[in-house]
Amino acid sequence: MRDLFVTRLHEASLAGGPDFPTFNAELEAACHMVADEDAAGRAWCRAHGFVGYTSYASLDDLTRRASVFETLRKQLDRHASAFSRELAHDLGSRGRLRLDSLWINLLPAKAAHSGHIHPLSVLSGVVYVAAPPGSGALRLEDPRLGLMMAAPPRRAEAPAELNTFVTLAPTAGNLVMWESWIRHEVLSGSNRSPRISVSFNYAWR
Repeated sequence: MRDLFVTRLHEASLAGGPDFPTFNAELEAACHMVADEDAAGRAWCRAHGFVGYTSYASLDDLTRRASVFETLRKQLDRHASAFSRELAHDLGSRGRLRLDSLWINLLPAKAAHSGHIHPLSVLSGVVYVAAPPGSGALRLEDPRLGLMMAAPPRRAEAPAELNTFVTLAPTAGNLVMWESWIRHEVLSGSNRSPRISVSFNYAWR
């Protein structure tokens, strides 16, 4: 037996970094500050039925709004570079992947984000800033699902790499990164305070 067409997932924790509690508290405060100031983003969320807040459609300058986002970007760059090497990317003369977008998500109880991909990006991911009990999990989908017309379901004890869906519970400080063509969603939660995350895309250009 051998594996073909492996789908890799990069997981890490930022919590081991120097003075992580201070960094994470500053990051959480910055997320709230941006959400409070971003009237256009809040209006977009209302107009599109987005429960909670996201800066995805309204802001593209987080690293210039608060220095903690620039600090985060530098950490993400290191992880993206390591993941790209693990994926054996041949980036040629362009050299490396670059952060293409960075946005905030504040999700209250019962908020969810339906399945989607991130077109025109190479790597996508999320850093969890606050994950109170009951926070909605991230669910990743086997990219071959649409082709499994007559496949039987997997047994309950099947290893994770054979499951059709893989569900990851959020933890503050955790970083998850995947290839942008992998369909993913955020499941509904029962959290009493907002689940806060910072999502991102890396592009080759």
